[in-house]
Amino acid sequence: MNLLESIRVSFHSLSANKLRSILTMLGIIIGVGAVIALLSVGQGAGAAITQQVQGIGSNLVFVIPGQASSSGIRSATGSAATLTLADAYALNDPICCRAIASVAPVFQRNVQVTGGGNNTNTSVTGTTPSYQIVRNWRVARGRFFDERDVDAVARVAVIGTATSKTLFGKGDPVGQTIKINRIPFKIIGMMEEKGGGGMFGGSQDDVIFVPITTAQQRLFGTSAQTAQGAPRVTTIFVSAVNDQLMDTAMAEITQVLRQRHKIVYQQDDFTVLSQKDILGALNQITDILTIFLASIAAISLLVGGIGIMNIMLVSVTERTREIGIRKAIGARRKDILLQFLIEAVTLSVTGGVIGILFGSAMGALVNATGVIQTAVAPSSVALAVGFSIAVGLFFGLYPAARAASLHPIDALRYE
Repeated sequence: MNLLESIRVSFHSLSANKLRSILTMLGIIIGVGAVIALLSVGQGAGAAITQQVQGIGSNLVFVIPGQASSSGIRSATGSAATLTLADAYALNDPICCRAIASVAPVFQRNVQVTGGGNNTNTSVTGTTPSYQIVRNWRVARGRFFDERDVDAVARVAVIGTATSKTLFGKGDPVGQTIKINRIPFKIIGMMEEKGGGGMFGGSQDDVIFVPITTAQQRLFGTSAQTAQGAPRVTTIFVSAVNDQLMDTAMAEITQVLRQRHKIVYQQDDFTVLSQKDILGALNQITDILTIFLASIAAISLLVGGIGIMNIMLVSVTERTREIGIRKAIGARRKDILLQFLIEAVTLSVTGGVIGILFGSAMGALVNATGVIQTAVAPSSVALAVGFSIAVGLFFGLYPAARAASLHPIDALRYE
């Protein structure tokens, strides 16, 4: 019996028990569908993270306070008051930091803001005019504050689109007055819409920018100072000259801050991260979660494989006389083996194809919610099909071998 004839006979045998075949494939369908759906969500999350990190600025380096350890316990980044405004200005020196293009210090807090008869709790970011350059973010209306506003500790603000909609609806916020911590500020500009959520949660457009001196001296007082009374910052954003000088810029930042903080042998009390570092860490977390969830879903494939083996064993028992007749008229052991293996693989592959369609449909359903855009990669489809074939071969081998080993005389006598 040739291969095509074996395939035809397999489909005929399986179609003779349609309901049993469908129920047998159910485990494969659910398993493959779940794996495809979860992998597509993981791919979509990875793409969203990549787009998010790349959209926050070009050649960006983050300097975050913290990383000091005490008694073997490492403090969380951002928990220590170790970076000052003077540190940021020192990094802007072209003599010692030739790989650095621009520096933007930031002091950020969530506070209550009122305006237009509404109120909201949003992020207020004190920074300098270079923030626009470092973060590659432009003003859509009005203007951003300049160095004169910083020097004058001016009560001016630039608002994000999401905050503008919350406070003023569809109205133009430029020229309006808002109160931050009950202190009036005049809105002089509105940023262009960034879209999406922030890297660490929340919307990038739900923000208010004020001069950093205003934030430190008028809004937040002693909470914006170190223990020595120096104006402190929560983050320093640094833009490297180009991609090739990213490592050089990070080395220059580390050298300058170690000198300023008088660190010789101790561990750094700050953390320097590039976009690549953050992207790698976030993608690693996403990959681990995706693999973990997909592995759980793959258990359904194993359950489906066991179901195939059980049904094939039942089929061998039911068709014992048929096997005896085939052997009596000249069918070889490998013909019987191939016949039952093809039936098992047919079940698993058919279930796998239906599972791929099922998983793609679930991915489309997730897309429709607008929470995240999934992406079904060809590698995921190939993995699902390959796994389906492997399940069919592995769990179909024992029933096929059992059928092939039957003695023709004993098979013909079977009642």
